[in-house]
Amino acid sequence: QVQLAESGGGLVQAGGSLRLSCAASGRPFSSYAMGWFRQAPGKEREFVAAISRSGGRSGYSDSVKGRFTISRDNPKNTVNLQMDSLKPEDTAIYYCAADRKSLSSTYVSDPAEYDYWGQGTQVTVSS
Repeated sequence: QVQLAESGGGLVQAGGSLRLSCAASGRPFSSYAMGWFRQAPGKEREFVAAISRSGGRSGYSDSVKGRFTISRDNPKNTVNLQMDSLKPEDTAIYYCAADRKSLSSTYVSDPAEYDYWGQGTQVTVSS
């Protein structure tokens, strides 16, 4: 089992940047593919980005591609989401999640495939 805790959310103006971090504790961090998801009020949770166990592969939703960057530091048990050129439509609660089933060089975008979730951190982008 792994415990996840997000940090770094806040209020930022459109065009600004934020860096989210997710700290993991428990089983070896490199055992999990990691993902970031978000949920806006009245909407379903949606995929944002994911990264494979080693960090060698990553993927993004079309809505954030080219603006967000996911990275991980396995010795430090952290996964980060650098968010640039933020838009008001990026406003949501952001969650990190861990997937214990993915093969070492893969990741998935379906939230139902993730086994562990953090509590979330609020990101608000003002226009």
